Amino acid sequence: MGIYVHLQDIVWYIALAGMGLVALGFILVISQAGKTVDADTAARSGRHSSQFKAWLFGILVLIFIVGTWDTLRRYPIPDQGGPFDDPQVVDVAGYQWVWIIKPTTIRTNLATEFRVTSGDVNHGFAIYAPDGRIVAQTQAMPGYTNKLEHTFTQPGTYTIQCLEFCGIGHAPMTSTIQVVANQ
Repeated sequence: MGIYVHLQDIVWYIALAGMGLVALGFILVISQAGKTVDADTAARSGRHSSQFKAWLFGILVLIFIVGTWDTLRRYPIPDQGGPFDDPQVVDVAGYQWVWIIKPTTIRTNLATEFRVTSGDVNHGFAIYAPDGRIVAQTQAMPGYTNKLEHTFTQPGTYTIQCLEFCGIGHAPMTSTIQVVANQ
């Protein structure tokens, strides 16, 4: 949790700096409004403005590319093409308004592959730890199997909930899985 709070603070300071630069730009434009200028100064200003816009656009594109790469390279979605070869596999199917989960007992400290699908509409498959925090989630979609990989480190009763409104029975669409210590 600590690293995410630190990163959030950094993003906040960057956003504040960006807002400050925009405010300074507005102040500069307002301070220059109404001043008369000759044709040479106007032409020179137009060239400088065009160059500044080109540089600014390039810098923003570079920041976007670096920021996207840095944030998405650790995105926890494994390749969906083939089996994960995990020691535990759990098949999950969502239906209005029930989860069918086989098996319902999982061992700790072993990678688990959840194969999640739906038999009717889209559902949001979420796993909640015994303390109520979300530990993993993916979409359950008709005609498609999403694979979710997670390693449980703490034994206990984990709750499965639907995160996507799927009809009148959405709220009570819960189930549980038991995570037991690996012996």
